[in-house]
Amino acid sequence: MTTTMRAIEISAPGGPEVLTPAERPMPQAGHGEVVIKVAWAGVNRPDALQRAGLYNPPPGASDLPGLEASGEIVALGAGVTEWSLGDRVCALLPGGGYAEYVATPAAHCLPVPEGMALKEAACLPETFFTVWSNVFMRGGLKAGERFLVHGGSSGIGTTAIQLARQFGARVFATAGSDDKCRACLDLGAERAINYRDEDFVDLLRAEGGGDLILDMVGGPYLPRNVRALADDGRLVQIAFLQGPKVELNFAQVMMRRLTITGSTLRPQSDLAKAGIAEALRDTVWPLLDQGVIAPVMDSSFALTDAAAAHARMESSGHIGKIVLDVAGG
Repeated sequence: MTTTMRAIEISAPGGPEVLTPAERPMPQAGHGEVVIKVAWAGVNRPDALQRAGLYNPPPGASDLPGLEASGEIVALGAGVTEWSLGDRVCALLPGGGYAEYVATPAAHCLPVPEGMALKEAACLPETFFTVWSNVFMRGGLKAGERFLVHGGSSGIGTTAIQLARQFGARVFATAGSDDKCRACLDLGAERAINYRDEDFVDLLRAEGGGDLILDMVGGPYLPRNVRALADDGRLVQIAFLQGPKVELNFAQVMMRRLTITGSTLRPQSDLAKAGIAEALRDTVWPLLDQGVIAPVMDSSFALTDAAAAHARMESSGHIGKIVLDVAGG
């Protein structure tokens, strides 16, 4: 391997235009880590937040954006026994995915599902880790429960709809256009709500209320989510696209025994992420191997067109995942 690699760095906090091609030193595999030759990298909302200066990498992580990738293992750190050189993997990353090579803990890698191309595999880690840990591990979704996911046509939403349906929940989703609503229905949602025309609170209350809501909008959605929950319902918050602060009457939370919780993935410990990876490999990866579920793809861009990929994501016109073709350019 060479000593330097192509990468996309954030030249200064700002809009998509601050994503700049650069040469960086090759990463080295530390203890318990592998180095992956990146084929494809996923593009996610946290990348845009980091680019804007609103989501700093945790201590010791690469300052390059990119939280998931697929490719081939080309180096093994001390103590790594579960992988071999040449293995094709997709991986959750602490950062650094917008580059030709990236280092990540070996325990955060998962095999590329059978019959799946590397392009699609790059879409799996960030969304599947997030959905599994929040909807099932934290939110405790059970078969027969009413589940609402906001942003149903996003990468998180399309993943949550498929997994919740596979595990027996009744799935509801919000989206911002009729086309996006149709995509949610095609994936298995029982009802897709165009939030520009309908009130999800009224609709969910008419069904008895939501047992679990997964929200990434925040802001004014928080009190509306509380009203939409059934008694003993749970709200899991994973992002705040409309702001983290709002006034909320907690009497409803107390009287109706509601649970409000949430998490972000990146700051969690390596051990916690390894536990999520193990659960996914045991429970979800067989569904991917069988083709029962699959990532929904929106578009792909060359690595050097990362700014255009971010503009596409921030336009909110996409349905599913956006990826960067790292190996091809």
